[in-house]
Amino acid sequence: MTIADQAAHLAGFGDDPGNRHARTLAELRGWDRERARAWARDTELLLRERETNRRRGTGRVELPTHLTVSSLVTLASDPKALARRIRRPVPRKPAPLARRGTSFHSWLESRWGQQRLIDELDLPGAFDDGFEEADARLEELRARFEESEWASREPIEVEVPFETMIADRLVRGRMDAVFQTPDGRYEVVDWKTGRRPEGRKAESAASVQLAAYRLAWSHLAGVPLPAVSAAFHYVRSNETVRPADLLDERGLVALIESVPVIG
Repeated sequence: MTIADQAAHLAGFGDDPGNRHARTLAELRGWDRERARAWARDTELLLRERETNRRRGTGRVELPTHLTVSSLVTLASDPKALARRIRRPVPRKPAPLARRGTSFHSWLESRWGQQRLIDELDLPGAFDDGFEEADARLEELRARFEESEWASREPIEVEVPFETMIADRLVRGRMDAVFQTPDGRYEVVDWKTGRRPEGRKAESAASVQLAAYRLAWSHLAGVPLPAVSAAFHYVRSNETVRPADLLDERGLVALIESVPVIG
């Protein structure tokens, strides 16, 4: 059976054991015939692409000139997944769990009197996917936050959007909050409304987010990188995690220059 015949069959006009009067592609008329032809053409192109990829074997994909911090985290945790996403991008809606996390972030902004507009594509909590409890309630998060070390502190900035150069790529993101320490240093904090990721690899990948934030604030504030620290605060467990081995600028550059491989 030819590809065209297969397309006709899929359209409902091909051979069917229960229908002795099935029409062939040549008998199709109007829009039905055009649809079958389009399916045949798409099928042919997909088969050619698959065959080409088989002959080429493993390929490499170049990172785009503009990246998000989320892309860096994916690059660190699953470079092949990022490569496939770059090669064949598919629009993705913000996750419901990330949307739910915005309630807590909005409350924090109101608490500190620093309400700002948030781009839907940069919803706070976007890195919580897979870790956030579906039944988390805002009241519980508020209560837990008030028990934390951060309840008595005042940030100098909240919801800080940024674009910064790392290697030859423009990296875009948004920091939840920046605090100044008594010794004049800075600490960037990212609020997490879900559970702490398990496993050394997961924590290492997540820490790329903090490394990017730390470097971005260093650039924005015009201060040396060692004068900036970064932490995750897991609100529900009232746990602040300050990774000791965050990547510096050289490490982030090396990450970006490690071109992902498609298997």
